[in-house]
Amino acid sequence: MVKVDKLVKNYGDFRLNVSMEIPDGTVTGLVGKNGAGKSTTIKAILGLIKPDGGHVRINGREAAELSRTEKRSIGAALSDSGFSAYLSIRDIICILRKMYPAFDENFFRKNCAAQGLSFDKKIKDFSTGMRAKLRVLVAVSHRAELLILDEPTAGLDIEARNDILDLLRQYLLGNDRRSILLSSHISSDLEGLCDDIYLIHDGKIILHEDTDIILSNYAILKLSADTYERLDKHYLLRAKKEPFGYLCFTNEKQFYAENYPGIVIENGRIDDLIMMMAGGN
Repeated sequence: MVKVDKLVKNYGDFRLNVSMEIPDGTVTGLVGKNGAGKSTTIKAILGLIKPDGGHVRINGREAAELSRTEKRSIGAALSDSGFSAYLSIRDIICILRKMYPAFDENFFRKNCAAQGLSFDKKIKDFSTGMRAKLRVLVAVSHRAELLILDEPTAGLDIEARNDILDLLRQYLLGNDRRSILLSSHISSDLEGLCDDIYLIHDGKIILHEDTDIILSNYAILKLSADTYERLDKHYLLRAKKEPFGYLCFTNEKQFYAENYPGIVIENGRIDDLIMMMAGGN
C-alpha cells in the first residue's frame, strides 16, 4: 500500500498538493495535462525530490526512511532517466546483478531477446521503442512489488505500446500483491490496464474514480443551447460552450438517457475526463 497524504511541493508559482492511495494488487493511473504535476508527484513518491510538506508512506513506513532492502522492492521507469547511452545490455546485466539480489537474469535475458533487443549494441543506437522496453524490463526484472512508471509508452507506435502493456500484464500475473502507479496521456493504455484513475490539474487531484465506472457511467452530452437551458443540471460535472450549443460531462449517463431521449450521448473516455474536467466550466 502506498499512501500519499497532503504531499506539498512548491516550484515558484506552481504548488503541488495531493493525496492518493495505491492499494496492494491494483493498477492506478495518474492523468492530467502537461504541467499538471504528474511527474512531480511520481518523483516525490520515489524520493527523487524532497517534499515541502506532507507524507509518503509505503507499507506504513515513511518513504524517506525505507531501508535499502525495502527500496529494492520498488521498480521505476521514468521517461527522462536510464543507464548511460554508451552501455550495452551485457553491461547492464552486470550492473543489475550487483544492484539487486533478486535480479532474475533468466527472465531479463529471455524477454530482451523476445523484444528484439541486441545484447551488444550500445543503448544510444536503440530506437525510442527499444529504449522504452528496456526501461520497463529493468524495472520488472528484480521482482519488485511496486512498479512506478512515468509515461512508459509516450512517443511509441502501437506495436511497441502493446508490447510494453503485455510486459506489465505479465508482471502482474507473478504476484497478486503487486501494484503499479502509471502516468500516461494515452487513454487506451489506461483503460485496458488500470483499476482506478486519479485526475490531477494545477497540482491538485480533482477527481478519483474506478476505471469501470468511468467507462460505464460517464458520458459526453451534446446539446443545443435551448436544450441546455431546460436540462436538469444536477448531474453535470462540467459544461463547455460550443458553436452548436454545449458539450456537457456527466457521471450519470443513465439518468440523461432515460429523461432526455432525444439528446446525443457519447460514452465517456479518459480523454474526455481530461478535456472536460481540466478545461470546462
